[in-house]
Amino acid sequence: MIKFFLMVNKQGQTRLSKYYEHVDVNKRTLLETEVIKSCLSRSNEQCSFIEYKDFKLIYRQYAALFIVVGVNDTENEMAIYEFIHNFVEVLDEYFSRVVSLIIMFNLDKVHIILDEMVLNGCIVETNRARILAPLLILDKMSES
Repeated sequence: MIKFFLMVNKQGQTRLSKYYEHVDVNKRTLLETEVIKSCLSRSNEQCSFIEYKDFKLIYRQYAALFIVVGVNDTENEMAIYEFIHNFVEVLDEYFSRVVSLIIMFNLDKVHIILDEMVLNGCIVETNRARILAPLLILDKMSES
């Protein structure tokens, strides 16, 4: 099960955070700082899976953007690794470029995409067309 989902730039600034288990706001800041530090400090040659406290971190880097997913010990790391890639492909299909500024100015749409893919910490949809369908409907409604 997914515990949290983070999008972070190379400077360590969180661009998006989504928690699927309750974490106190003060603890979130500390958790994000430690998680980001541990991922950014690793080289490209090192594995993208990290054992951290009572969960695992799976991350991928796309240019200046890091996507970090915290999961419990029973979750398949490769499945989450591919989920991250699928998420970025969906973003790329919708926005045509995945950069930090686009994420910041379209945070509501990024949350809609993530909510279509993950429900209560479980991956429920991977089909790009089905994920983007609600956004495309919203876009058509806003045009008219």
